[in-house]
Formats: sequence, C-alpha cells, structure tokens
Amino acid sequence: MSWASEGSELAPLNAEAAPTWLKPLVDNAKDIKRAYRRRVSPEVLAMLTAANKKAAVAGERRDAAVLVLFSGPPEPESGSGLAEADLLVTVRASTLRHHAGQAAFPGGAADPGDVDPVHTALREANEETGIDVGRLQPLTTLERMFIPPSGFHVVPVLAYSPDPGPVTVVDESETAVVARVPLRAFVNPENRIMVYRKENARRSAGPAFLLNEMLVWGFTGQVVSAMLDVAGWAQPWNTDDVRELEDAMALVRRGGDPAG
Repeated sequence: MSWASEGSELAPLNAEAAPTWLKPLVDNAKDIKRAYRRRVSPEVLAMLTAANKKAAVAGERRDAAVLVLFSGPPEPESGSGLAEADLLVTVRASTLRHHAGQAAFPGGAADPGDVDPVHTALREANEETGIDVGRLQPLTTLERMFIPPSGFHVVPVLAYSPDPGPVTVVDESETAVVARVPLRAFVNPENRIMVYRKENARRSAGPAFLLNEMLVWGFTGQVVSAMLDVAGWAQPWNTDDVRELEDAMALVRRGGDPAG
C-alpha cells in the first residue's frame, strides 16, 4: 500500500511521548549536533564548512530528512529498557550515485508536497522500508546538518514506536538491507572502531560501528555516536582502533568479528 493510498494522518511532534528510557536522549537532543561536531576532526570540519559555502554560492544545497526511529517497550519489565530497544537502519544499494553501499537512516530529499521535515522523513521511510507510519510517534527534530558530496541539508527526526510492525526492502535498486538493530549492539564497546577513507589522512577518522551485517560509519555513524554521548549511554571504547574503510568493510563481508 502506497503512502498516498494509506491516507495516514501524521502524529504531531510530541517529546513528552518518549518512554522513560528514551528521555535522556530526547531531553538533550539540542546537544547532539555539538557532540557530532566534537567527534569530527578539524580537517574534516574545515572541508564540510568549505563545501557548505560552495554549495550555497552555487545554489546546489537541497533539503532532506532522515528518520531516527527507536523501538522498544514503553515500560520495560526490568533494567533501563536499552536491552530491549532497537534502531531502524538501512544499507543503501551499491548502484546508487551517492553513498552507495553505506548504512543510513531511512530518508531522503524533500518533495514539493512535503509539509515539513517530519513529513519528508516519514514518507521516505515508508517508501524505503514499507513501515506503517501510523504506528510512529515523532518526538523532536535535530538541527539541520550538511552532507557533501550530495549537497543535502539533512534534518534528523527522532521518533518512537513500541511496535513499528514489519519492515522490509521495498525497492532493491535503492536499498539492500533494512534492519531493526538492537541498541545494545551500538552501545557495546567491542563493536566500536574508528574509520577513515584511504584517500584521506588517518587523522580524519570518525566513529563507526562494526556489526554483523553492516558497517555504520560516516554521517550515520557520527550521529549514532553523538546520540550515545548525549544520552549517557556510551561506554568507554578503544578510539585507538583505527581502520581504513575498505579493511573494515572486508570484515563485514566475512561476517564481521564483533557481534551484537
């Protein structure tokens, strides 16, 4: 069933709808961009700033939004609730022009008919994963972030669902994997590494997550890392474990060594 034919009315933003275990993140959402930039090397930060200015002058910046969907029980039976929570992540098809084969939050460019970034994020998530947007509660939006080389200004939309229902790959030409990744897999320090591209200096490495079926790095890895920091979920991890991107991806293709 398509987005249009569902006719679902989107729930308005409501930060108070977050379950107790998610409130540390939602309450500190305003600090996520600052934490994101703190993990970016001065070299990369300078590159981002220059690319942003160039795109502005050339009129090439585009608006986009991504859905950062947390699922889990509203009132966990025991513990903090993190052990039962998960985060919706996709892997982009290897044939795409931008960010091919990269793990990402579902989302994309704004359409002329989109009311706001929340509408964009939910529409794109429905198109990519088939998720029933009527099951989702948007909580808050993060500050807009610029991503070269696509020229997108991206607004991450935090959302919650106690049960989002089934998700799947809708179009294999756009998406290779759709997965609800346990939050504990991101928190686990054994799954955390630093990654850099071969063409960039080692000092430009950024945080990444080496999971069983994907390597979460780049913009998505930076955002997840920042969320763990501001929510107080992060555990001490080895930031000296620095790997070149292709070497890290080879571990994923072999099944990976860290587990969730």
